[in-house]
Amino acid sequence: MSALPLSRVGRVTGVVLAWCGAVLYPGVLFVTLSSGRVGFREPDVLLVVLLTVLVLALLRRRPLPAHAILVVAWTLAALERQNGTVVGGLILLTDLSVAYIASSRPRKISIPVAAATFVVQVLTVLAFGAANDQLLMTTVLAMGITWMAGNSVRVRRTHAEAMHAQATAQAVAAERLRIARELHDMVAHSIGIIAIQAGVGGRVIDTQPAEARNALDAIETTSREALSGLRRMLTALRKDDPGAAPLGPAPGLDELPGLAAAALDAGVRVDVRTEGERRPLPPDVDLSAYRIVQEAVTNVVRHAGTDHCRVTLHYGDGVLAIEVADDGTGGMVGTGYGLVGMRERVTLLRGAFSAGPRPEGGFRVAARIPLAGR
Repeated sequence: MSALPLSRVGRVTGVVLAWCGAVLYPGVLFVTLSSGRVGFREPDVLLVVLLTVLVLALLRRRPLPAHAILVVAWTLAALERQNGTVVGGLILLTDLSVAYIASSRPRKISIPVAAATFVVQVLTVLAFGAANDQLLMTTVLAMGITWMAGNSVRVRRTHAEAMHAQATAQAVAAERLRIARELHDMVAHSIGIIAIQAGVGGRVIDTQPAEARNALDAIETTSREALSGLRRMLTALRKDDPGAAPLGPAPGLDELPGLAAAALDAGVRVDVRTEGERRPLPPDVDLSAYRIVQEAVTNVVRHAGTDHCRVTLHYGDGVLAIEVADDGTGGMVGTGYGLVGMRERVTLLRGAFSAGPRPEGGFRVAARIPLAGR
């Protein structure tokens, strides 16, 4: 418990000592250059170098005070020493400091800082006896180039941060849509089957107890599957729980027999036909294909008013074609989110989707999902 306060005291002490050295920097530099008229001493030069590095390092924590210290120190030094080397040091160090401020602070701060620093530089150069047009032009170009370089770094970093935030927002939105589609497909199918089985059981419970029992068994099975799917979905959303149970496998076309059996229990026979050479599919295509068939069959069970539908899977050259067709009355199949979700799934996979009444009667859902290059 005592280590934290001690470490904090150590950090505060280090910061205080660093700023004490920075405050003394102008005086140390002035005295060193003044004494240098009769010869420099190595310890004095080393001290100036160390303090210069210290002030430059403080730019990261407090750029404006550190920059002010640099400007004051080297302006006084240039006026005292009045030679090209000191004036060059003033221009170089203060321009580097301006570049850092331009790269880390908005323009409403960096532009006034650059302007004030430039005025000080020009006045110092004019006060320097050997000032000439070339030196003034160098001062102007150096300030302009360093500020633009620092501002360019800031603009690129801001743009990168904005793009990252946009990508994150798009990823979050895409994940929400994916979860919404999964929940709709899973819950709508299960609740539709349960509702139909409950209606069947209610009608025959007095006259056909065996049929009522079968309906109750189907309700139990379907509800357990729905609860299992919801549990997997909620487990996936528990980001903060490192001990969460692993997700179960995502459904795919291999589970169509179970889907057909559930639909048969609800009174709709599903004929599944496979054309072409069946082969493994990418996980996203396999899941989307299953969800499309599931939603289409659910619509048949709930809205078509028929006891039969046909599912056709065609494995072509670089494409998977899916068709679910019935000869029922259709109903209000296009008013919910089911068709929207199917279309979104196919669009995300760069495929084509269509749905509508058949000329000979009934309803047809068709999707073509490309497989090449995946």
